[in-house]
Amino acid sequence: MKNILWLFSFISIFILLGCSGDETPDFVPTNPINPSFYFPPNDSDEWEAHENMLAEIRQSQLDSFRTFLQSSNTRAFIVLKEGKIVLEEYFGEDLSNQTFTKNSQWYWASAGKSLASALIGIAEDEGLLDVEDSSSTYLGGGWSSLTNVQEDAIKIRHHISMTTGLDDTRGNSDCTESACLTYLVPPGERWAYHNGPYTLTHDIVSAASGFTFDEYFNQVLRDPIGMDGRWIYLGENHVYFSTARSMARFGLFILNRGTWDETIVLNDGNYFENMVTASQSLNEAYGYLWWLNSGDSYMLPQSQIQFPGKLVPNAPDDLIAGIGKNAQLVQVVPSLNLVVVRMGEDPDDSLVPT
Repeated sequence: MKNILWLFSFISIFILLGCSGDETPDFVPTNPINPSFYFPPNDSDEWEAHENMLAEIRQSQLDSFRTFLQSSNTRAFIVLKEGKIVLEEYFGEDLSNQTFTKNSQWYWASAGKSLASALIGIAEDEGLLDVEDSSSTYLGGGWSSLTNVQEDAIKIRHHISMTTGLDDTRGNSDCTESACLTYLVPPGERWAYHNGPYTLTHDIVSAASGFTFDEYFNQVLRDPIGMDGRWIYLGENHVYFSTARSMARFGLFILNRGTWDETIVLNDGNYFENMVTASQSLNEAYGYLWWLNSGDSYMLPQSQIQFPGKLVPNAPDDLIAGIGKNAQLVQVVPSLNLVVVRMGEDPDDSLVPT
């Protein structure tokens, strides 16, 4: 997550693809569900391209941008406009030391939290859970080191807004064992990017659905929108691996507000709105496991400092993003009908690359 501000590097591509002439557009969200969007078929590699979208951009600019992507350890970079491919580039080697292609699998890291957020919304829509339910309803008593009263006060909503109040400053913040989950403040009073309580949402979904988290995810989200990939445990973290095109599919699904082509996957409009707007007043740049650009201040992982301004100052206010370690990025800009995906290694050695 240290690469969150590396999003700045993509501002130029937003402006080049989303604007016409020298005017700066007013970033007003489009119709919630746009019937003009293109959706690639689920059963083939076919994916239409936006013809001539880059025609007005000089070849030297495109070459320079590709050089930048490659030099910053990018493996995959995709831009969709209204669902069609504008730019698709691959560089270097995949995790098997083979040439990286559209078929290569890569890790989402914490960008996969956005997948879990959508899945929780689907589970709520199906009546399997409610984000206002106590976590203990699904995890059982004793899932933490808190008293019963303290534990029962923590709701699913607190897990997905990073406001459980559990102490992230001691030991391993990825740990989900009860001994690691200790009391610091009441839920809702402190924002802290804490992986352990997030990972427990996978257990909550499993208990609520009667399936394993992976089974339920595949059944109600992955397969309906034609994604590939799978969840793998790396230590205590449950990490998603897929192709870059699958990440782009998910971005398009979010751009179309939970509907894939004519198939409604996430039908709860209230949940969707809550997911992509500030979930609390402590960190205005955080919804339900999504990063937001709509607030006037923001906080970053491993810090309790509240910074003034936008998370990405020169990007549209309605930018939302799933962001993971080493700059795994799925970015959605409804006002421009854009999805931008980046997979790769750490772009540089700075604490917060810009």
